[in-house]
Amino acid sequence: MERGGKISQSVIWVLLVFSIFDSVACVEDKCAACSAVAEELEVELLNEKPRNHLDMRHRLDSKGQREGKVIDYRVSELRVVELLDGLCEKMQDYTLKKVDSERQEWVKVDDWSSLKTDKQEARAHAKYISTYCGRLLEQTEDELAELIKKGAVGAGGVRKVLCQDLSKHCSSTSSSSNQGEDRLDGEL
Repeated sequence: MERGGKISQSVIWVLLVFSIFDSVACVEDKCAACSAVAEELEVELLNEKPRNHLDMRHRLDSKGQREGKVIDYRVSELRVVELLDGLCEKMQDYTLKKVDSERQEWVKVDDWSSLKTDKQEARAHAKYISTYCGRLLEQTEDELAELIKKGAVGAGGVRKVLCQDLSKHCSSTSSSSNQGEDRLDGEL
């Protein structure tokens, strides 16, 4: 009886290990996945509307004058929150598209009903990149937020900052033409 319990426990562990590797394998090209997240953040930056300064002068002093600061929206925490909030949910609109026999890339799906591949598999990929995005932001959020507030992250430079400098998922020698081939090891 004891031997049967050990065998079933071993089978459960093997299945658990395979299920973990299966979900990690869906985001095996971390550079391409990071680039897709960076592309979506870049769209957010490009679509950002100009905002007024934040008036934080809500208190009155003894003379009736307003106290507090006026903060430039471009360097505010509110801007960072508005840019990053919902980013990973938007990644659920992405899935893997087969480019050739050896390469796949992340693409944004505008109409899921017109998708010609297996929709269930495509939705699973969307869930994986959304989860990847959450882990990526969790690991890089503090540094990324500071760089956004300093103005060091702008349209056209998000991929370099996020994927090369912060997460190190893309090497600095990779160009946009070979970013799908650039694979780095490391858990994320």
